[in-house]
Amino acid sequence: MSIEPTPRGAPLMSVRDLTLDFLVGQRFAAARRVRALDHVSLDIYPGEIVGLVGESGSGKTTLGRALLGMIAPSSGQIFYRSDDLAAKGQAGWGPHRRDLQMVFQDPLSSFNPRFTIASALALPLKLHAICPEAQIPATTGDLLRRVGLRPEFGERYPHELSGGQLQRVAIARAISLKPNLIVADEAVSKLDVSVRAQILNLLNRMNRETGTGMVFITHDLGVARFLCHRIAVMYFGRIVEIGPARELFDNPRHPYTRSLVQARHGDLGAVVTDADEATLSIPDPAKACNYAARCARRIGQCLTQRPPLEPGADHRANACFVPLSPGATVSEGDPVHAAE
Repeated sequence: MSIEPTPRGAPLMSVRDLTLDFLVGQRFAAARRVRALDHVSLDIYPGEIVGLVGESGSGKTTLGRALLGMIAPSSGQIFYRSDDLAAKGQAGWGPHRRDLQMVFQDPLSSFNPRFTIASALALPLKLHAICPEAQIPATTGDLLRRVGLRPEFGERYPHELSGGQLQRVAIARAISLKPNLIVADEAVSKLDVSVRAQILNLLNRMNRETGTGMVFITHDLGVARFLCHRIAVMYFGRIVEIGPARELFDNPRHPYTRSLVQARHGDLGAVVTDADEATLSIPDPAKACNYAARCARRIGQCLTQRPPLEPGADHRANACFVPLSPGATVSEGDPVHAAE
């Protein structure tokens, strides 16, 4: 890749202590709050692809939608071009809508079934006055060519395209506004393996040609390693480790990251089960490491304090009191520390 995988210069977007609570069971007397994002901090640099990985329910999609103002955070800051958009409400996002775009997991649901592909691509061009109206047909044809489709596809309706073809159109729509940041939420998860590779190569090429930054949300570690420059690993609403993709996979520092990598390689015995979680009592989860119940490396401090996401000199950061040592292999054994 031509873009440096490590951050340089000023961040394009900075997230600081972002917290988001959902109210669950509003129709019942026992309504409770569920914390989807728990004091998340993250910098996204111009032109880089940042991967968000983790299990289902880890907060990946919630964070992606919060970055675009689709969900209002409970607290925290989202800085874009020196503006704290989180503090301004929906009105603050208006001037930046063109700069911040999204590619959804299910492309069919993101298109109006009554619009042709050409009409769907023309709409944002008109709304944001990207080009004179007389040039819109030529511009939509050029956009289709850029994503590997013939201009004649513009005459079809969304249901007449395959999943891969429609995802190409979704990418064309996103880049038509020349955004600075695209959030791609599981953009290849519903595609066949062969089509998935084509879309990943397309995203890679678009990133190189346009310099558009991207937040790529995925549960597929292989996809993340192939496409992303840096990867942030999320666990129950928190980022537990972040670093350059290759280094994070080859030398994980957080026990949860290593557990994910081992699971990907088929070493499922390294992943602690729910039954193991039930044997440990954490006095106050709000003040403890959220991975302590599953971690074989836990110590007493893990049950009473939240480990901060400590940055290092090598563009790495992890939230762990007993991280894996630099240079340790993925299969390094874990002595169980006394938690009492």
